[in-house]
Amino acid sequence: MFSRRNRRPKSPALLTAWESLDSGDVPGALRQLRGAAESEPLAEVALVVGRAAAAAGFEDLEKAGTALAASPGKPQQLYDFGYACVERGVAYLAIPALREALRLAPDSTAALRELVSAYEDEERHREAVDVLSAHEDRLAAWPDRYLLVFNAVLAGDLDLARRHHALLPDPDDAMWRPARDRQNRVLARADRAAPVTALDGTDLRGWQFVLGGTILGTLSPYGFDAGMAGRYAWIQDSPEQCLRGLLRLKAVLAAAGTRPASVSLLPDRGSRILGLAAAEVLGLPALPFAPERPDTVVLAYDLNDTLAAEDGPTVLKHLLHRTPGQVLHEHASCWTDTPAVTPDSVTLLHQSVVAPWAPGLRVTADGGVEQGEPDERPEAEIAAGIVAADPTPDEGDGETPADPVERLTDFVAAVRDGWLSGERTRVTSAGPVAGSRFL
Repeated sequence: MFSRRNRRPKSPALLTAWESLDSGDVPGALRQLRGAAESEPLAEVALVVGRAAAAAGFEDLEKAGTALAASPGKPQQLYDFGYACVERGVAYLAIPALREALRLAPDSTAALRELVSAYEDEERHREAVDVLSAHEDRLAAWPDRYLLVFNAVLAGDLDLARRHHALLPDPDDAMWRPARDRQNRVLARADRAAPVTALDGTDLRGWQFVLGGTILGTLSPYGFDAGMAGRYAWIQDSPEQCLRGLLRLKAVLAAAGTRPASVSLLPDRGSRILGLAAAEVLGLPALPFAPERPDTVVLAYDLNDTLAAEDGPTVLKHLLHRTPGQVLHEHASCWTDTPAVTPDSVTLLHQSVVAPWAPGLRVTADGGVEQGEPDERPEAEIAAGIVAADPTPDEGDGETPADPVERLTDFVAAVRDGWLSGERTRVTSAGPVAGSRFL
């Protein structure tokens, strides 16, 4: 009898993934599958995925892959495989199977919702909108029409989002009321921002405000037209960039008419350094963070670093529901690993950052590059260096649109009534500004 153990995929792309598994390289196989899953036969993809799952110890996905490889035309096997892929964090492998399951069983609400979930995980919000719209005649208000609004916003289709939002009744289930409130806030911010900014596929500042209520202070001067649209990939930060961010924060606070009485210092070293510099720039006293303190700017260098500090989880829990009058500013915010708490203001968005006081790369005397040493000077001394730095912006590659401070303050003045109001919305997707997260 033919043994499944001896089966091998036939296509070159899947054979490459199979050979990666021969050498025990499961991540390498999954990278190959990302490019092949949409175009190769589902049975062969499932065969490779089942073997990869077995190597990783994922029995549910191994079982689902084996079943789909044996019966690729059955909706239940397609759904089970897609569900297991989503659960195991490989939603891109789920999409072809769930799409086929929905084609074979077009009335399956489970297949529709799981396909939308997979599209969301992959930030393919336009496709989520399209599949929900195609089944509009049988959408339940909660969650289906809500998901249509949610994905329409993240796809940049505000007209469609507003139309379906207007059709949503108040939810009977209290579980959905926070989602309804978040959606109300997002669309209200969009209404405020639309008259003064483009809200198109490159409007990073506009969408940061609409989606999360965050004011973005600066745009990266590199790679704007290469998919970054004002975000950084890797950045070796500098005192100059830190000062530039603090001066932009000062301008934002003035434009919004916000008058803090202090700067609050968070527990991690980077935030303390930047907080001391901010106190000098803003002319305010620096105090240890206290959750109940109003009218204060809470300074974070990178909130993911704050989370890693000894008291970080407790501090971030307090910042999730901030005292009125607290403004949370994060200097370097990771857009591919968004912090658990949404800041009110950020200087820059990055994928990876090296802080000015961290061991960075430096050029040697012979023109080579080597790893430097950490800056272990006292925090106040490093902060003084930031205050004394030259904030002149980097000219970059010349492709990023000009972004004078007046452009920022005009935007803030126009949207300030919607800033610092209500709960902040954490959004893990890059939204309508297409990104390079999966490259």
